[in-house]
Amino acid sequence: MAQFQRQESLTGMSLGRLKPELYKQRSVDTDDDRQSDGCGRLHFVIKYDCDLEQLIVKIHRAEDLPAKDFSGTSDPYVKIYLLPERKTKHQTKVHRKTLNPIFDEVFLFPVAYAELPTRKLHFSIYDFDRF
Repeated sequence: MAQFQRQESLTGMSLGRLKPELYKQRSVDTDDDRQSDGCGRLHFVIKYDCDLEQLIVKIHRAEDLPAKDFSGTSDPYVKIYLLPERKTKHQTKVHRKTLNPIFDEVFLFPVAYAELPTRKLHFSIYDFDRF
């Protein structure tokens, strides 16, 4: 957390605002035009540090995740890739028995500013199971 606050104080460049409505997908389970929020939501912050040439991603929290365990909860964690390359993968810690985990973890991706338009962040939320 302290590292993220330190990074915020550095000269950063705003990447704009995301519009979540552009990323909603029609549920395959429903026949009408209603949209389902059955996958939950992921809250994150993205910044770019021009001086260090790093994309800074803070995973804040997830909410309303679907239950994947018999107990009615999940053991969620998040994997993050900066596509198209899958060389650098980051992963949050596993949060046990919750559908609303608070991660508060920061990840850095070294990438040149000129490459940003060709790169995409890919977030995946998984349920940890030992078996």
